[in-house]
Amino acid sequence: CVFSARGNSGMLLSHFLIGFHESMGDTEVASAVDVARALKSGAEQLSSSLDEPVEGTILTVCRETAEAAEAVATGTENFGDFMRRVLEMARQSLSRTPELLAVLKENGVVDAGAKGFVRMLEGIVRLIEGEPIRAATEPMQFAAPDAAATAVVAVERDYRFCTEVLVSGSGFPTATEVRHTLRKLGGSLVVLMSEEALKVHIHTNTPDNVFSLARSWGNIEFSKADDIREQHEALHTAKRGISFVVDSSCDLDDSIVDRLGIIMVSMQVIEREKTFRDRIDPETRAIYERMREGVIFTTSQPAPGAFAEAFAEAAESADSIYGLIVSSALSGTFGSAQAAARASGIGGIELFDSRSASLGLGLLVLRAAELAEEGLDPKSITAELNRVRNQSGGFFTVDVFDNLLRSGRVSRGKAWLGDLLGIKPILELSPEGRVEPLDRVRGREAVVPRVLEILEERLSPRPEQLRLGIVHADAPDVVAELKAEVVARFSPKEIVTGPVTPAIGVHVGPGGWGLFFQVED
Repeated sequence: CVFSARGNSGMLLSHFLIGFHESMGDTEVASAVDVARALKSGAEQLSSSLDEPVEGTILTVCRETAEAAEAVATGTENFGDFMRRVLEMARQSLSRTPELLAVLKENGVVDAGAKGFVRMLEGIVRLIEGEPIRAATEPMQFAAPDAAATAVVAVERDYRFCTEVLVSGSGFPTATEVRHTLRKLGGSLVVLMSEEALKVHIHTNTPDNVFSLARSWGNIEFSKADDIREQHEALHTAKRGISFVVDSSCDLDDSIVDRLGIIMVSMQVIEREKTFRDRIDPETRAIYERMREGVIFTTSQPAPGAFAEAFAEAAESADSIYGLIVSSALSGTFGSAQAAARASGIGGIELFDSRSASLGLGLLVLRAAELAEEGLDPKSITAELNRVRNQSGGFFTVDVFDNLLRSGRVSRGKAWLGDLLGIKPILELSPEGRVEPLDRVRGREAVVPRVLEILEERLSPRPEQLRLGIVHADAPDVVAELKAEVVARFSPKEIVTGPVTPAIGVHVGPGGWGLFFQVED
């Protein structure tokens, strides 16, 4: 319900949604032209609701996005492509807003409502691309007050309280009358009205006068008056913590990435002249089926520009940026991150070579996030991660030799003999972050027992603080078997499971799987 909106930004976004909904009506199937028209209607509804329109806010981003969407709608046949273009144009508009509003540029932020609008579009694109939408299980946690929420327009500094009131009843004055009556009490005035409810947002020095007027209109259901000056002071005194950047090989589920606020940089999966973004482009989800058909894929590290964009995004919400990257002995990804950090001009970037991959990297990310929550600075986090990394490891196996053969890990003769005799390799990630042969067994059914034996040896004596990770390349049955065994034997404090990302799957091949352990004692 639009009346559930909170704050200036929420109220303004509500007006956009009202206009968008009125344009769409009960339409169940909409074209790009329909959506472009609705975006324009939403922007117009938002503009008409403002008593004091200010450029550089959500008003600007909604209007420019709607105009751009209208321009490309008729020439775009694929709706997904249309929405991706709309999102990109919205991001570009958002990036320009500090140049339009001095208070945003002064504080190094963008308008909260404008960014919320862009985030909404990002969610729509993620849904179109097939990424799951999960219900929130707990409130989002922020390290400091939302900077943009306290710096939307310069006039806000002239008023002390961000005031809201929701009134129920009937026979309200018109919205024009309400605005006229309230205008003498403050600024940043937004009014939402239906037949049975009236909601007001205003910045004022006299919230009691606002509440008194509201009581004359009906029954007050909700009210608040937040001190803007205290919020503004908190913006300049509070430390905003650490933002984490990781590459897509970490194999952490999207729900974990979202919960921790991690910014992920995608590796590239390549099929001849086509390049796909790991974990983003839908084509990568059919990778094992294509591999079984004989299609050969390769991979490439993210370009430095992709890391530069991630670092810039991270800098918007944190004082320090911490990048955890796949082993430099396996990929040039760490080098790309280093190049981006040097070229970005952004201070406070700490990079950590995980000397691992998949959930070996992912488990380190989880530990780093815990350490940041405990208040450790980046240098202290690096020292602790070095200690943990040196007593952790991972094993994996493959079902077919083809991909290892192409990577040069085994000779052609050994691969032929292995296929003939049913030999299955067990490999490990060395302390230097390289893939090394560890053992081999005959028959697929012998791999799990042997890996568990090796893990018993590595975890003797038993650690008290143990994390485990199990990943698979189109082999989910192995995960269920392994998980039951390791939980019963080792009682880990946490176990993370899931599929390997396509950028790793193309090297492991269908049927491969891995087991990672992280000792934190």
